[in-house]
Amino acid sequence: MTTTPPSTHGLARPEQVRRRDVVRTLVGVSALNELQYRVNFFLQLFQSLVALATAIAVVALVFLYTPTLGGWEPWELMVVVGVHTALGGVIRSVIQPSMQLLMEDIREGKLDFALTKPVDAQLLVSLRRITVWPLVDVVVGFGVVVVASTRIDSATVPGALLALVAVLLGAVMIYCLWLVITTGAFWIVRMEHVAELFNGLYQAGRWPIGLFPGWLRLLFTVLVPLALAVTLPSEALTGRAGLLAVGGATLFTAALVAFTRWFWRLGVKSYAGASA
Repeated sequence: MTTTPPSTHGLARPEQVRRRDVVRTLVGVSALNELQYRVNFFLQLFQSLVALATAIAVVALVFLYTPTLGGWEPWELMVVVGVHTALGGVIRSVIQPSMQLLMEDIREGKLDFALTKPVDAQLLVSLRRITVWPLVDVVVGFGVVVVASTRIDSATVPGALLALVAVLLGAVMIYCLWLVITTGAFWIVRMEHVAELFNGLYQAGRWPIGLFPGWLRLLFTVLVPLALAVTLPSEALTGRAGLLAVGGATLFTAALVAFTRWFWRLGVKSYAGASA
């Protein structure tokens, strides 16, 4: 009598379950640590509102002298501000803290802690440190986008869905760029300055990429993909970009993810060789 092995159809593979458990554990621990300091919520909320008020004041000042800016009307430009604010919250909450910790571990030779774990090392180092309170910027940013979109005639539901997809792609692009910069620490110890340079360049993303000269547009599209991360979602919501543009961004993101994975593995091999 033969025994038929139990079917695994519809069941998650052990690797998938393990990754899901790792993500849940890392996020849970980080959240519990952050919730011990609830006063930080009010500080972050205050900072977010001040930053938003400053951005609105700058936009209002610009439109005192012109009805449009590069074809963008005031409420359309507020969509850009909202997307920029929301993605900035994702960076400061999810991406940057873990990348800074990774830089420290590489510099101090402590990365073995992550490399010897029975889980994917890239996943582990990408979620080891999460700060909860900057997520306030995500809420504030999306709130601005929602309010602004109600004042824009060209905003549609399909456009909003495309914009949401573009925002997710933008977050992945920025994560990949951060990991590539951080992985450079395997060869160049002091990579903090490059990370600070990225933070400075990101501030330019609060303006539509079309307002910049041609060479800066190229820089912000290929090397520092602010055009795809911030401007594209805004263009999708305001009817300036459609399915073709978002599809192109998807292909670019997939290529960037593959390159980042390859570059990370190359860096890890370099680190292991140096340890030996």
